[in-house]
Amino acid sequence: MVTSTREVALLANPGAGRGRSSRLRPLVAARLRASGIRVRDLCARDADHAVQLARDAVADGVEGIVVIGGDGSVHLGLQAVAGTDVSLGIIPTGTGNDAARYFDIPLKDPVAATDLVVRGRTRAVDLARAGDQWFITVLAAGFDAVVSERAAKMTWPRGQMRYNLATVAELRTFRPLSYTLDLDGVTHQLDAMLVAVGNGPSFGGGLRITDGALLDDGLLDVVVIKPVSRLELVKTYPKLFSGTHVTHPQYERFRARRVTVAAPGVVGYADGERIGSLPLTVECIPLAVKVWS
Repeated sequence: MVTSTREVALLANPGAGRGRSSRLRPLVAARLRASGIRVRDLCARDADHAVQLARDAVADGVEGIVVIGGDGSVHLGLQAVAGTDVSLGIIPTGTGNDAARYFDIPLKDPVAATDLVVRGRTRAVDLARAGDQWFITVLAAGFDAVVSERAAKMTWPRGQMRYNLATVAELRTFRPLSYTLDLDGVTHQLDAMLVAVGNGPSFGGGLRITDGALLDDGLLDVVVIKPVSRLELVKTYPKLFSGTHVTHPQYERFRARRVTVAAPGVVGYADGERIGSLPLTVECIPLAVKVWS
């Protein structure tokens, strides 16, 4: 075996990819060890325990945290490595995998994804911070957030179909929301179907809601979809995959370093995780994380 001074901590989300993360853990660990990298296997009871274990590993001086899972797993890893010199590795096995898409990490080849860690080349990118929570993708704070909140309470079905059913259920009663936005000290009051605050360009498995957002410009992209009919919302949805929704007359985009979003009764979601009830203040922290890519 090749000897090396490199050491990483390996964190797998047992629930990601319907158990695929746990099944891949031995393969990823073996690939790293065969390359001479020492592996510290982190076995967490739950999300909070996972973050604590990852933070302990960072404090102990590991070179990086390698997460096996989807955007939720990446989110956990970020809470440990953000603002440090410790790198993040991503072995994508989740439903959305938007963070992995940002770095062109192979979505269906865990060996190739692991080899990016072995190669050791990193890219420094911005992160968004809301309170004490870091995220890399998009904060959903409108219809999409309401759907996520409903889906989180559902026990069936699993995967993307749960969100499809939650979307149909919410469409029956959803009405535009009244927002107050503070963008670098400038206040906007408006009604909208959706407000999204993007550090990166997409969420939800390639939905390019904040298309054009850059990971290293020190700015957040704020997208507003102004009131439309429920039918128009459904018709516009497929355009999110290509980013062509940006030509819709009810689309509006702002850019800012610091954003506060307020609306009654809305819970914000980012990286697919529950961040908290609005109002939320989001700040872009330049080059806050290094990702193996």
